[in-house]
Amino acid sequence: MADIIEITRDIAASPEAVYDAISDVTRMGEWSEECHSCEWHEGFDAPVVGARFDGHNRNGEREWTTVATIVEAERGRSFVFQCSMYDFHYATWGYRIEPTDTGCRVTEWNQDLRPESALEMSAKISGISDRDARNRATMSGTLERLAAALEPR
Repeated sequence: MADIIEITRDIAASPEAVYDAISDVTRMGEWSEECHSCEWHEGFDAPVVGARFDGHNRNGEREWTTVATIVEAERGRSFVFQCSMYDFHYATWGYRIEPTDTGCRVTEWNQDLRPESALEMSAKISGISDRDARNRATMSGTLERLAAALEPR
């Protein structure tokens, strides 16, 4: 099984508010450095298991789109989706949300499922050779921007 990368941050907002922000995939571009926009597939407009959306990603001049399918959607607790390209499930992304005394603890996680044979092509598409390091950096940024948007000022 592929390694899972996790980044955790406490956010001074309710678990439901955090879930609502994360699971509104049309807002992903507000939090993510790499995924600049998402749009629901026809027939879907809410985060329910089985819903599909396109994630439009960018790294400098390089752009690519992935298809995501929601596999877990529990308001205030978890949001998980599988990413695929050309019908190949290459990664799973998720968020765990746990209540705390001051709001909640949010863990963004990623499991890279690409086989060794796909790494070179993936790097050519994205321009990213060290995906683990890139994900750690962008996940931290995602949680920082999410906190900045949701925490009281």
